[in-house]
Amino acid sequence: MAYAEIGIFGGTGVYDPGLLENSHTISVKTPYGKTSSDIMLGQLRGRDVAFLARHGTGHTLAPHLINYRANIWAFQSLGISRVIAPSAVGSLRQQIKPGHFAIPSQFIDNTKTRIGSFTEEGRVIHISVADPFCPELTRCICKAAQNVTLHDNCTYICIEGPRFSTKAESRIYQIMGAHIIGMTLVPECQLSRESRICYASVSMVTDYDVWADVPVTAKEVASVISGNSRIFKEMLPDIIDSIPSERRCSCGTALDDAEF
Repeated sequence: MAYAEIGIFGGTGVYDPGLLENSHTISVKTPYGKTSSDIMLGQLRGRDVAFLARHGTGHTLAPHLINYRANIWAFQSLGISRVIAPSAVGSLRQQIKPGHFAIPSQFIDNTKTRIGSFTEEGRVIHISVADPFCPELTRCICKAAQNVTLHDNCTYICIEGPRFSTKAESRIYQIMGAHIIGMTLVPECQLSRESRICYASVSMVTDYDVWADVPVTAKEVASVISGNSRIFKEMLPDIIDSIPSERRCSCGTALDDAEF
């Protein structure tokens, strides 16, 4: 029977099957349709790890077309209790520079069309996302990031995509208190909480958002993504090493007081 303990959503530039030892690929059927890609199973530092390309193999899925419910359901069905979620983001603050890393502790949801819950007719779930990210898993990531420029306690605003923001929108997001901007965090993180899965994001800054009025080319962004992805892959074994075998957070009891 297929099993994994830790799941990784390979964001832009991170999909690398070579990260895992003894790897093989499986397809998981879900009640919500197809996952973004087949799932790579293997070992990393002696832990059972699953790797799923969030945007599909070859980056074929735009953020608003990702089947987030299928991806999370598939991970849960494999027994995964922790998810590490790298992604590319833009910066809304001068001090958070391209090439830096950011760890969100809060999010603002500005998506419009996504299904953000497993709640269906006959069952109502009101999960708490006051603190939407696993503190234990976040600490493990920060511990492994000693040799990179890391900004913690950031607020991530998630937009629908696939278009980027207007200058007016970008400046509004700054006023709202956001530090970084991306397109994939929501509903991925809240579906994980609803599934009792620990979730932590590793946001890799590729550019300044348009508020800065600094022209950026796709080629320049691709270069930064490549560098950030290499750094993340170097960090990943240390992240895995620092994750305790037993969970000491409250993510596993997220539904205890969430249902009527």
